[in-house]
Amino acid sequence: MKVLLFDIDGTLVNTHMSGKDAMIAAFLQVAELEELAVHLHVSGKTDRGITHELFELHDREFTEAHWNQFCELYLQGLTQNLPIRQGRVLAGIESILADLEPRDDVTLGLLTGNVERGAHIKLRHYGIDHYFPFGGFGDIHRERDDVARVARQAALDHLGRDVPPQDMIVIGDTPNDILCARAIGAQVVAVATGVFDLDQLASHEPDVLVEDLSDPAPLYALL
Repeated sequence: MKVLLFDIDGTLVNTHMSGKDAMIAAFLQVAELEELAVHLHVSGKTDRGITHELFELHDREFTEAHWNQFCELYLQGLTQNLPIRQGRVLAGIESILADLEPRDDVTLGLLTGNVERGAHIKLRHYGIDHYFPFGGFGDIHRERDDVARVARQAALDHLGRDVPPQDMIVIGDTPNDILCARAIGAQVVAVATGVFDLDQLASHEPDVLVEDLSDPAPLYALL
């Protein structure tokens, strides 16, 4: 059995900044600010970590009440943004998911920095939510490695049995996807469909490195 753990933004879909813009608007409202004092880098991070970082950088106290308020505003903004942005499912993804989902030797899950509700809002908007019955999400942990550990355990719970780490494959578009895969002993397919180019990803030594997933052969070679 192979377990494939997919990142979302920049790997499965490009939301045309629907999430980032909703996140910024939500933070500014909760923090009672007019604009950001710093440029926001989100790729490869968790929603919890990004929010904590924003509060720290703007010298604002970060509490659970703030987090809960932020999440509600962010999810509202995300839901509003998705239908009016020119987002898309990335090359090759729909055919790969349709091909792999029926197989009894492959299980599909998520390993994403998105909060769980946000992840499903995005994937449901693009019609691919039903492929992923479990995952690790960015609601609790600031660090991607911790989310990877949650995703691994979610896979084992879903299957009801152990799976050797080397039979897990993380598919992602950032160096953090590669690093968190190594934290759980998984293999990695890195795709240059996000903000990091092939050279930047290659320096972190993924098992497979591709421009995109329009040709599934390199991924399938690991199965």
